Amino acid sequence: MSASGRVGMVGAGQLARMTQRAAIDLGVHLTVLATGPDEPAVSAGALHRLGAADDPAALRALASEVDVITLDHELVDTATLASLEAQGVPVRPSARALRVAQDKLVARETFAALGLPGPAHVVASDADGVDELAAAHGWPLVAKARTGGYDGRGVEVVADHAALDAVLARGGEWIVEQRIPIALELAVLVARRPGGESVVYPVVETLQRDGICHELVMPARIGADVADRAIAIAHAIADGIDAVGILAVEQFVTPEGEVLVNEIAVRPHNSGHATIEGCATSQFTNHLRAVLDWPLGPTTMLAGCAVTVNVLGVDGSDVAARVPAALAVEGARVHLYGKASRPGRKIGHVTVLGHDPDVALVAARRAAAALTATGGNGTGGDGTGGR
Repeated sequence: MSASGRVGMVGAGQLARMTQRAAIDLGVHLTVLATGPDEPAVSAGALHRLGAADDPAALRALASEVDVITLDHELVDTATLASLEAQGVPVRPSARALRVAQDKLVARETFAALGLPGPAHVVASDADGVDELAAAHGWPLVAKARTGGYDGRGVEVVADHAALDAVLARGGEWIVEQRIPIALELAVLVARRPGGESVVYPVVETLQRDGICHELVMPARIGADVADRAIAIAHAIADGIDAVGILAVEQFVTPEGEVLVNEIAVRPHNSGHATIEGCATSQFTNHLRAVLDWPLGPTTMLAGCAVTVNVLGVDGSDVAARVPAALAVEGARVHLYGKASRPGRKIGHVTVLGHDPDVALVAARRAAAALTATGGNGTGGDGTGGR
């Protein structure tokens, strides 16, 4: 257990920014590895060191200043993290756990070894395997880049071999999965300490469009049996990969009620933003407590429901100037990330607590629309499971 509370976080984006807010309350000294002095966490006052996440020298320098290393994102050099672990540096999550989150093929193999249900898949370069997958499940299929994809990038629905070949021509390694009919998409967040003690947050319903999460409803509008299965899957993965910190497990629910694991993140996650106001302990606070091996906080909800609407940039205008208009919506809690606005970029979110999720969503959508001066936020699932 670390007593001094010096945490190094690789990355300085909005997740690090919100972690910095939690660090202030805990008296934790957070140092982020930033690519520039204007990144969101740095502008929020986090101590920082400049360097790239794939630069071994920068990672080692950060490790020399802190008690434990953790992550704002997964695009980190795992070989260097493994080397630091071998030297006795606490890296949480571990390089092994990070590898599962980084590589979709490794993830699929890991989930299968744990006996967890998921979409059928093959390596895209295996032409016979693709033919067999298509014969068993039919076209279209879903092609996913093994590494580097997020917010819909690196995920393509392919209607036939020609479409798949066009995707593969871009280069890189891909897997191909059956396209799952999706009734709902869920996320389960687990906070876990090095010794295995863990707490789980209420299951979150995620509403996606074009592979990007637009809205969140906590707790998810599902039956207790589906929630129990989703939580059991998340616990199995957390224990199976020895996760430490926040683990987010994204899952599909089919029209028949089957629950399938999709992807994981081994860090604070967009699906947990409502925990800031909606739960007794936010995901960011519990992430810090977990990686420092401190006692975890309760995850009980503070209202009947909490909904979040992500704010996506529309143009380069000043979103901050519209905050008063958003705050005029009763109950709206506005979070801006200190990022320049551009089309499709996540630049903030709005959370509303209440008793009726439909009523809360209307309010949160109004506040989010006020921030971007748009008419509203539609949603809809696309069946590809983008994050």
